[in-house]
Amino acid sequence: MADYPIKELGNRTPLEVAAKPNIDFLAKNGRCGLLKTLPEGMPLGSDIANLSVLGYDPGIFSEGRGVLEAANMGIKIAEDEVVLRCNVICVQDGRIKNHSAGHISSEEAAILIKDLNKRLGSAKIQLYPGVSYRHILILKGNEFSKEVDCTPPHDVQGTEMRKVMVRGNKNTSEVLNALILKSNELLENHPVNLERAKKGKDKANYIWPWSPGKKPKLEKFFDKYGKSGAVISAVDLLRGIGVYAGFDIIKVEGATGLANTNYEGKANAVIEALKTHDFVYCHVEASDEAGHEGDYELKVKTIEYFDKRLIGNVLRRLKEIEDEVCIAVLPDHYTPCITKTHSSEPVPFLIYSPKIKVMGGFIEKFDEDNCRKGSLGLLEGEAFIKEFFASHPPSPKAST
Repeated sequence: MADYPIKELGNRTPLEVAAKPNIDFLAKNGRCGLLKTLPEGMPLGSDIANLSVLGYDPGIFSEGRGVLEAANMGIKIAEDEVVLRCNVICVQDGRIKNHSAGHISSEEAAILIKDLNKRLGSAKIQLYPGVSYRHILILKGNEFSKEVDCTPPHDVQGTEMRKVMVRGNKNTSEVLNALILKSNELLENHPVNLERAKKGKDKANYIWPWSPGKKPKLEKFFDKYGKSGAVISAVDLLRGIGVYAGFDIIKVEGATGLANTNYEGKANAVIEALKTHDFVYCHVEASDEAGHEGDYELKVKTIEYFDKRLIGNVLRRLKEIEDEVCIAVLPDHYTPCITKTHSSEPVPFLIYSPKIKVMGGFIEKFDEDNCRKGSLGLLEGEAFIKEFFASHPPSPKAST
């Protein structure tokens, strides 16, 4: 939800414009700062950013988002396999129109991916359907390498497709590029796409593999920090991190990853999970998707929904938790509407703990500029998660 100032918003950011009294209350009564979630020289990906937030060094533990999403889908990964995220995208007049095929439904996309797997799959190549535009491609065998340069499609919307195809390891890049081109032969006039076109929707007329990696070796969160954990998200990537970290994965009916997600359901899941877990990681994707679409008005709305319908409901029900609850609020990365992709600036964060009394009035609102003035300054690496846990020393009655 972090962004740059936007001309149409009076040179303010969506966070500065949005009505978010609950988050502002937490910022005013908590401590704020900036967190560097995307280390220099690393891809500007949500996998990198969320590993950083959780205190994992992405330089050691990151293997791309494909393997993480595959883990949540229950796909078993062998040591000799390369796993990639595989979007279905819309290409128009030779240019990538969008990274999501107009946010195609999971049901439509599953038909397309299953048909592609029947036609293009083999003992060495397998496609697995996921959620909406997000799917998995696995290359099986030691002849394939993860050392290929695959451009994230959300980074190059409007770019000529053939200029940003896969480069690097010759055998692997040739196989992937052949799959991209062959997919169009099968998808362009597929009945699902013809029906979408009739309704004025974007076709899902190409696949686009990216973020290659191999099976990661992620240390369990409990072994690392001594905290039992749960993750709540509509996104396979976040759930996949949770699988490898040893978290319980809590799925919420109606959670979509978009502005129409079930905020109230997530709030309820947070409260119930806090009754049985030390640590709950609740992720909302809606503001990120609005940023990728360049829709600043929608981004403002998603922040307001998040504040009122999720944060507000959590705060209202905290009395149900026997112990006091420490809360952190932050984006995983910037997704500026003007660029429609991720950027590497340190993100604003707040940490609120009822056990730490803060003099009011220092930070009045939670946004990019105010958090630069926060008392916790600029944090990197494990510093944020350690500060978060230090803000809530266990009470004598607490159990883990």
